[in-house]
Amino acid sequence: MANPLYDQLFGKHAGQNTPFLLLPDGSCLCHDDFLQQAAQIANTLNMLGLTPGDRVAVQVEKSAQSLAVYAACAQAGLIFLPLNTAYTEDELAYFIENSSATLILCDSSRQTGIAPIAKRLGAQLETLDADGSGSLMDKAATCERQFATVDRNGDDLAAFLYTSGTTGRSKGAMLTQDNLLSNAQTLVSEWRFTENDVLLHALPIFHTHGLFVATNVTLIAGGSMIFLPKFNLDQMIDWLPRATTMMGVPTFYTRLLDDPRFDRELSQHMRLFISGSAPLLAETHVQFENRTGHRILERYGMTETNMNTSNPYDGERRAGTVGFPLPGVELKVSDPETGQTLPQGEIGQIEVRGPNVFKGYWQMPQKTAEELREDGYFITGDLGQIDADGYVHIVGRNKDLIISGGYNIYPKEIELVLDEQPGVLESAVIGVPHPDFGETVVAVVVPAPDQTPDIAEIKANIGGSLAGFKHPRKIEILDALPRNTMGKVQKNILRDRYQDIFQI
Repeated sequence: MANPLYDQLFGKHAGQNTPFLLLPDGSCLCHDDFLQQAAQIANTLNMLGLTPGDRVAVQVEKSAQSLAVYAACAQAGLIFLPLNTAYTEDELAYFIENSSATLILCDSSRQTGIAPIAKRLGAQLETLDADGSGSLMDKAATCERQFATVDRNGDDLAAFLYTSGTTGRSKGAMLTQDNLLSNAQTLVSEWRFTENDVLLHALPIFHTHGLFVATNVTLIAGGSMIFLPKFNLDQMIDWLPRATTMMGVPTFYTRLLDDPRFDRELSQHMRLFISGSAPLLAETHVQFENRTGHRILERYGMTETNMNTSNPYDGERRAGTVGFPLPGVELKVSDPETGQTLPQGEIGQIEVRGPNVFKGYWQMPQKTAEELREDGYFITGDLGQIDADGYVHIVGRNKDLIISGGYNIYPKEIELVLDEQPGVLESAVIGVPHPDFGETVVAVVVPAPDQTPDIAEIKANIGGSLAGFKHPRKIEILDALPRNTMGKVQKNILRDRYQDIFQI
């Protein structure tokens, strides 16, 4: 046997002094040094009594050492469970209890608050800080720098990722070695990554984007990463001349565009800019191409599947779309009520099937059965359509669909019109309770810099673009839309805020 994930991501770099992580202090960690550090951590986990299949819950800041924990878990056959650093102790308690984690790894500043949770749930607790110090690394320093890789197969679980939980409790998506490996191999090919690539990495690594897309792709290709702890505009601009590629969320790109230092000359050597985790405004596409000469490549993925589609590397990268299904991934649009496949061009729920699709939700067989069909298709919860050229368009989440007076209303259609209005930077459209129509449309707009949208003018303008039943009955102005750590608009927060706006 072997360990496909470890062997193909990490193990193949053993003994290589090629650069892997370029760190903010100017130092460089080569592939072999990284693997030796990971082996020390794997030995430490073994010494703590962890056995293959145990869960390791990790809530720590991004660092070379925290990434080495991921490698160590892969090598030792453990299930890696990265957790958002913003989660509260109450939220952590749920994840730890639900996953039955054997070990919790946290920042030392949170040790006092998490220790009672660990004790109550019978989990061990170790610390790891952003500077690489902590009890875990103290123990690792005494361990061998070699570790006998544990045999695993492609169907064995490699990681749990918990969904954001905007509707009910978060669900633990079970991801296998094959899920992660197949997707990374496909992306390396589709996006033309090689050992010569240097990826500018400012994403968090508790999320699929920064960990299982950016990191795994770089590892398989044999390239290196400029490993920044988070997005910092000055750091991004300072490091960009040393990069060839960048992956980011839309906010990264809008913030770069807001700085005059970010221009064609600064980005001339770049090979590829990729955006995901949230929709990119068409205006951002245009501004970016005008400023740099580069057209951002937008793609579509999610916690349960990693990447499903991508705009082409060669060919038209079409704004407002997420491109085509990746090789090996089947995608269809179905009727939410019947599950029947809809004709091309019609809007329905997006379903995907392929080696990237997760195994199911941990300890939630009923939820798994509801969303993962027997034939292998996963109901994503996203609404979309496939145009005449085969490009996939995401028009919203199924739960964001508005049914007003019996009419189906897709928020994205209205948002596209609102975003084009004078003085509007971006918008979000939600459905809220209404005494006559069941629910109705409310729009929230964010003003463009130094501008004030004219609500009366906007209402007049959209009259020619949208049927009357789609018109927002209220248009509210906010300084900014609520977003999660990956830049996705949190419409559930907006719905809570405006749910009583039409109550008599």
